Order: sequence, then structure tokens, then C-alpha cells
Amino acid sequence: MWFKILVFLFFNFGALALGGIFAGSGAGSVWYNQLNKAPWTPPGWVFGFAWTTIMVCFAVYMALLFKRKTEKGNILLLYFVQWLLNVAWNPAFFFFHKANLGLVVIVCLTILVTYFLFNYWKNLKVYSLLILPYFIWLCIATSLNAYISIMN
Repeated sequence: MWFKILVFLFFNFGALALGGIFAGSGAGSVWYNQLNKAPWTPPGWVFGFAWTTIMVCFAVYMALLFKRKTEKGNILLLYFVQWLLNVAWNPAFFFFHKANLGLVVIVCLTILVTYFLFNYWKNLKVYSLLILPYFIWLCIATSLNAYISIMN
């Protein structure tokens, strides 16, 4: 079990690292700082704390799910799509400055994480709460992206 957690941690944080590389200067960019942002936008440090917590919880969630389900190929496919969407958001939003494209990506990611949460609830029961931080954060992030898309 620990090995699976470590593998998922590696890929989860790898996604964050790749997304960060493709984000350019990200939230520190002139472009981002000039945007009309939502009043509920959290301070910068919250993002790092949130993503670290999310990726640790999600690694444990995925390891448990992988252990309990027989359809491992389908789970890995869904995980891979989630991984791609997670990586893709940063360049779409920060590098290419395409808030609307970023919104499409993050809505797709939110739908996929929602699928994980509710579709595998029967298998993981209370352990499904491990994906709840990811779901909640994506709801917040989607609202932030939507605000930027609408107000800029």
C-alpha cells in the first residue's frame, strides 16, 4: 500500500511541478496582477498549502481505490485524464492568458473529480472523504476562474 501511495504522490506532485513550469511567472505575472479578480480570492500562500494537502489526500485515495477495485485499467485511465487536465490548466490560464480555455479545463477537471467522489463512494465509503478537499478546492478555483472570465 505504501508503495502505491508513493507512486501516486510522485505523479501528483509531478503534475503540479509541470503545471508550474508551464505557468511562466503565474500569479506573479503582470497580466495576472492586472486582472479584475474575485473578492474571495485567497492570499497566495493558501494555494500552496491547499494543493499540498489535496495531493497527499488524493494519493492515499487513489492507492485505496486501486487496491479495492478490479477495474484498474479504467481507474488509471481516469487518473491519467485528471492528471492531464491538472497539468493543462496552468499553461492555458497563465502562459497563454486564455481564461476561458482555463475555465473549460477546470470545469472538466471538476466534473471528473466529482465522478471519482460519487462513483466510487460505495467502494471506499468514509475514505472517499480524502477526495473531498480536491472537490471543494476545485469548486472554489472554478468560481475564481469564472469570475476572471466574466469580469475581464
